[in-house]
Amino acid sequence: MKDRQPGASSMPWTGIVLSVQANFYLVRLDRSIELQEQPLATEQLLCTRRSRLKKLGQQVMVGDRVEIAEPDWLGQRGAITQVLPRHSQIDRPPIANINQILLMFALAEPLLDPQQLTRFLVTAEQAQLQLVLCLNKRDLLGYRAQKYWRDRIQAWGYQPILISLETGVGLTLLERQLRHRLTVVSGLSGVGKSSLINHFLPERQVSVGPVSQRWGQGRHTTRHIELFELPQGGLLADTPGFHQPSLTCLPTALGNCFPEIRHRLSQGHCQFKDCLHLNEPNCAVRGEWERYPYYLNLLAEVTEQQAQAKDMATPESRTKRKTSHQGQTEYEPKLETKRYRRPSRRQLQQNLQALDLDQLEQLTSP
Repeated sequence: MKDRQPGASSMPWTGIVLSVQANFYLVRLDRSIELQEQPLATEQLLCTRRSRLKKLGQQVMVGDRVEIAEPDWLGQRGAITQVLPRHSQIDRPPIANINQILLMFALAEPLLDPQQLTRFLVTAEQAQLQLVLCLNKRDLLGYRAQKYWRDRIQAWGYQPILISLETGVGLTLLERQLRHRLTVVSGLSGVGKSSLINHFLPERQVSVGPVSQRWGQGRHTTRHIELFELPQGGLLADTPGFHQPSLTCLPTALGNCFPEIRHRLSQGHCQFKDCLHLNEPNCAVRGEWERYPYYLNLLAEVTEQQAQAKDMATPESRTKRKTSHQGQTEYEPKLETKRYRRPSRRQLQQNLQALDLDQLEQLTSP
């Protein structure tokens, strides 16, 4: 029989999901619902999801606010009965109720690639959340190089925070940006995301890995998403690093992910509402600005993705018409590529005859 706290038998307990592994959810209970007569037996419960939520297809994500009914305090277990409404959500990585994204890059080791940074910035802009850009390892560059990168990125429309986890410079300013917010840390592997959490939470000691000397890239050390509670207030989500984030926006929405384009459109307007800022007449965006070639490359990519998605959504592109012996029209799926089709005997004979003729001509030619 479950060990219940006095006076809490009929009260639903609420909390936030700190991590998800397989079908188990680590939930931190709210301190605001502690009983004055008796404190909580534990602050965290290892929970499962009720079968009713599974049938409804309700996903439980890191950062979700959930309700737990009748916790087992002795075994520190519980069952999630309801997921409370979310005010924000991103799918890659899957986290709910986010306030801001902390995009973390390194000025050196690995080297800062402007085009790669642009791709991450555009991916973060798609979420339409507050964005904090942090550049680590400033201790590896001199003052002039630091000023060069700061001025260059400010021209893009961002105010980067330059820090050094080695010397501690800039961490006080960054700490103010994280207070009382749920922040997702994103970026390349090896830029210092796990080291940042170890600085704010030294008792956690999240594993970190060196940058590969051969490839100039970091190695993945974070395997799953987890929320960490900061001493000054707020939650920090460490996410697995990746080298190539995917873009999911439409071609017409890509321009809104560039602060330079938003600024130019605020000063004027294009002739066409659906202007892609390519070769359209009277375009207010097209011109000489640094990241315009990066925009064109990403535009070509999302345009191709849209064309492929449209072909997959069209039944005629995925099926072929076939008439049965009874005169009924049927549709069967097309093969994706010809390399999976087995050639017919007639085709094989024609190929052999053509090969024999070619060899005969070579032997008889002078």
